Amino acid sequence: MLKGHVDAADTVDAAATSTPPPDVASIDALIGGFPGPAIVLGRDARVIAFNPAASEVAPALRQGEPALIALRIPELVEAIRRATATRERQRIEFFERVPLDRWFEAFVTPIVSQTGGGPAELLLIAFNDLTRLRRVEEMRADFVANASHELRTPLAALLGFVETLQGPAKDDAVAREKFLAIMQAQARRMARLIDDLLSLSRIELNAHLRPSTLVDLVPLVKQVVDGLQTLARDRGVDINIAAPLAPLVVLGDRDELIRALENLVENALKYGADGKRVDITLARAAGPDGSYETRIAVRDFGPGIAPEHLPRLTERFYRVDVVDSRAQGGTGLGLALVKHVLNRHGGRLTIESTRGTGARFTMHLPLHNENPSPTDGLRDKSAS
Repeated sequence: MLKGHVDAADTVDAAATSTPPPDVASIDALIGGFPGPAIVLGRDARVIAFNPAASEVAPALRQGEPALIALRIPELVEAIRRATATRERQRIEFFERVPLDRWFEAFVTPIVSQTGGGPAELLLIAFNDLTRLRRVEEMRADFVANASHELRTPLAALLGFVETLQGPAKDDAVAREKFLAIMQAQARRMARLIDDLLSLSRIELNAHLRPSTLVDLVPLVKQVVDGLQTLARDRGVDINIAAPLAPLVVLGDRDELIRALENLVENALKYGADGKRVDITLARAAGPDGSYETRIAVRDFGPGIAPEHLPRLTERFYRVDVVDSRAQGGTGLGLALVKHVLNRHGGRLTIESTRGTGARFTMHLPLHNENPSPTDGLRDKSAS
């Protein structure tokens, strides 16, 4: 055989054992359908393909460049090395602080050649974003801690007064009447807190079910105001209602909407009582998406709320003034309940306030499509 001559059989054997280059277009099409970030690496750990979502995890990714430079995540780099060496799937979790706090899990899966010998031909790295799950877990832990703290305070007061009445104040009629009144107030506070917790649980349980009952909001508002007249008289506050003559009908759960509006009006009567007036306005208006919505605005003329508190007002147990809130009988759950009710109804809550001029809380609810056009003017009603 002449030197340099290659036998045809040798050529066939070489072609059979060589590894064809990866079909980048097919890989792009495959990982493009992944719901989360996905990256495909070659045998030399260079980037072959990645989907757009992967750029959010590793902005420095470039096709054809070493992945270990772009993936500056020690846990992930180590998992890639282990998967390449062992040809076994690796799972890791990691946390990123920049640009935002995010949690991920990553699966590094070797795609081994058909012969089964030698190292992995390709590595598929798929990511799942655990951020929402972790935040829910943190919120649940915070909720349990806060609820326990809120219940512990009145419970400790009750136990203390019971021990006092059984001991030093056993025969003191004046002290007994005083302590029993305080105990009653603490017991009612616990009852309100438990009631709000149960209401939140029920709303969250049905959060995925949109209400289907027709509810006219005009008589609903009047019912809420009538029920709070005693509180308004005690605080010396006038309640004024401005509502259209035409009905404002939404698909909703009547009891939940009453509870949400009661919380807003009661807050206005308690924390805005200095203004001696609460205005409730119902109106039909265009929403952000162009469809029509009902707006129920509850406006007080009290001291107002500092701007730094506004973004957190709907958090559970968040209070602008803890002492004042507890003195007013608040549980710290009222606005959280309002937000959840509106979320279930496809609505939203907006809050506007300026220190010294009061606050406006507005419930936005999508109008039912059979509502007539508001051709009539507003009718005013003053209740005090």
